[in-house]
Parts: sequence; C-alpha cells; structure tokens
Amino acid sequence: MIDYEIAPGGAIAMYAIVATSGKQFRVSEGDRILVDRVPADVGQTVRLDSVLMFGGEEKPTVGTPFVSGAAVEATVVAHRSGDKIIVFKFEARKRKRRKTGHRQQLSELRIGAIRAPGGSPPPRPSPVRGEGEPASSPARQGGARRASKPSTPKETTKE
Repeated sequence: MIDYEIAPGGAIAMYAIVATSGKQFRVSEGDRILVDRVPADVGQTVRLDSVLMFGGEEKPTVGTPFVSGAAVEATVVAHRSGDKIIVFKFEARKRKRRKTGHRQQLSELRIGAIRAPGGSPPPRPSPVRGEGEPASSPARQGGARRASKPSTPKETTKE
C-alpha cells in the first residue's frame, strides 16, 4: 500500500527517498532533516543526487539503485553538534576501563525543490562501423584487449 500526502489545494505532494550520510530519508518540500556535516555554509543550497525513489501524482519511480535525472535541492539551515554519546569500555577482572565520548557534527537541511526525472536519458550515439569491420569486434566486448604474440611453430627433432 502506498501512502500519499495531500498537499494544500487537494494535489498529491511530491516526495522522494534520498540516501545521504549512510541513511535514507523520506522527504517532501518544506521538511527539515539532520544529516552528517555537509561542506557548505549556512544559507547555501546543496543538491542531493542519490534519489532512491521518486513519487507524487503519478506512479512512484524506483531507481536501480538511483533514479537518473532526479534530484533534491536543500538549503543548509544550521550546523550543530548532536547529543553526547558516551563510550565506556570495560574488561572484567583486568582493572581496565576507558571512558570516552564524542558529539557528532550535524547539519540541518530544509528541503526545497524536488526535481523530477527529465524523462529518459539521451540516447547514446552508436559508433559508426566501417564496411570491413565485423559487427562484434573484441574492442566492443568489454574493453581493450592485449595483443597476443604471434605463435611460431616449435620444431621437434627426433634422433
């Protein structure tokens, strides 16, 4: 079952599932998400190209693994540190303990526009073959091949 969000005005809101920071987020326009620190200043726009799924008014489009041509534009709202995580390592009967901690550096993103895929990708130009060239040459079957040494027949002598 597919759940749809109804946008103001009765239209179905566009949404996308994007992968960033090793996580997946379901986003629609206006959402705010926390991701690992992105190398952009506050107020700058970043583009998230790794769209796993794109949905909206039409049938959802699922990528393999990504939807080609789809992108999500987001604005950096703030940079901040996450909650403190305490790491306590302990070995019983060894008098060994170690307590450390850290705070993950995060960026808060506000989702702006969700760009739909622009249709099918442009067709690749087919290479023009010469008249004497066979249809499937070794260069077209997985890359360049090394030229092999010409084989010379070995002479055997019987005495």
